[in-house]
Amino acid sequence: MEYILVFDAGTGSVRAVLFNKAGKQVAVSQYEWTHLEDPRYPGSMDFDVNRNWEIIQTCISEVLERSGVPPSSIKAISSTSMREGFVLYDENGKEIWACSNVDARAMAEAKELKNGDPLLEKRLYELSGQTFALGALPRLLWIKNNQPEIYEKIACLTMINDWILFKLTNKLQVDPSNGCTTGLFDLNNRTWTPAIAEACQLKNNIFPPVNEAGILLGTIPESIAHSTGLAKGTLVFSGGGDAQLASVGVGAIGDGQTFICGGSFWQQEINIKEAMIDPDCRIRVNCHAVPDLWQIETIAFFPGLVMRWFRDAFCELEKMEAAQTGRDAYEILEEKAKDVPVGSNGIIPIFSDVMDYISWRHAAPSFLNLTIDSNKTGKKEMFKSIQENACLVTYGNLKIVEEVTGHYPTEAIFAGGASKGKLWSQTLADVLGIPVKIPVEKEAAALGTAIMAGLGAGLYLDLETAISELVGWERVHYPDMDNHRRYLLLYENWRAVYAEQLRLADLGKTNHMWMAPGLSV
Repeated sequence: MEYILVFDAGTGSVRAVLFNKAGKQVAVSQYEWTHLEDPRYPGSMDFDVNRNWEIIQTCISEVLERSGVPPSSIKAISSTSMREGFVLYDENGKEIWACSNVDARAMAEAKELKNGDPLLEKRLYELSGQTFALGALPRLLWIKNNQPEIYEKIACLTMINDWILFKLTNKLQVDPSNGCTTGLFDLNNRTWTPAIAEACQLKNNIFPPVNEAGILLGTIPESIAHSTGLAKGTLVFSGGGDAQLASVGVGAIGDGQTFICGGSFWQQEINIKEAMIDPDCRIRVNCHAVPDLWQIETIAFFPGLVMRWFRDAFCELEKMEAAQTGRDAYEILEEKAKDVPVGSNGIIPIFSDVMDYISWRHAAPSFLNLTIDSNKTGKKEMFKSIQENACLVTYGNLKIVEEVTGHYPTEAIFAGGASKGKLWSQTLADVLGIPVKIPVEKEAAALGTAIMAGLGAGLYLDLETAISELVGWERVHYPDMDNHRRYLLLYENWRAVYAEQLRLADLGKTNHMWMAPGLSV
């Protein structure tokens, strides 16, 4: 049997996952990791390369031990990771600075870039598909302003997944699907453009080679084989960003396909054959992990985190029941909420707003329009309203995409942790008004990474064949069109109410749930 080992480095944890050639998980090792704030710099979230490499090596050892698979049977290795987090190196290839994707230290620098030339962000967006909200430009400027001794030593930049592969092969490079999230890429040409760095008065010579996903980078050397138990000479392939490789992992590789990844954030990925941008800069555009494809990306902020907050703050009984029965607390909550009517008896949930990439901010989290009738307003109704909020945001984001492309999806693929919930999946279908397909493998980023690595290693004939063999469907949720019509009315009311709540936050009467760096309102 032939096997593929992949690393999935998320914001909160890293996993080593061993797949067999048929795409089945053979063994997994996962550890949480913490990105610590430097007390000198509010909002900072440093990525600890030394500690985190130790964690990754432990994951490798555990996967090998748990699987019992001979290391020589592993025919390909690759990696995926959170987007936006990056690592900087000196001329000797030594890591000198790294941050996770949630690093928020560069507020002043984002404002500096915006104020220095009010049209700069829009011009760079037209070239890169990115704004200052998530990209590397403000952070690089922060280093220049606050740690000039480090800035002067910068010789190379990679993303987190590329760093993992560098540790395995000693080869510095990036892939387009994650590298483009720096905001330093020419989107059309899928590679770095020094012009963007120059426009921000940053170094323009720190960019390594670019490799599409599944390109052979090298082999495991003796030193890594000794420290990890991997076989010397094992092939290592380029990877990509988690959302883009998750798209591969659910089979979303065709023009116009829509993939919704429901995790801490919800990403809506819409495939396009040619890079395009929104004249109003509301949406993000990335390179797909598949060559010759791009993706419009819209994002709902924090649905998974909001749900976790609600569970931990208000659902102690359900958590106790879950511990006693071995069931998931969310499954228990869904069971209790299954008969809550459309609109959750009038509750208006205010969490994430629809996407506005150039002016991105969210109102203060709240539940509005509650009653004091415990038969109408309680735990199960609030739970259902959180689910509805994520789905309404997704609908609004897809309508923005329709404005730009003229295309509204005829179906959507839904994966990630939220797709485990049958009530949430059905609510999504009802709100969107289209069928929602749930794959068997819901944590799809690792599978997509394995597919691309296996393709590079010659384990699969081609991408389409690999997906037909490895991607299966657990269920399909068809919309209740009466519910859909009700949700369309609720959506218009929710948008109007949200605008008022956002105005209150903009006036400083309440606190924004999140605001993009450098944004002034």
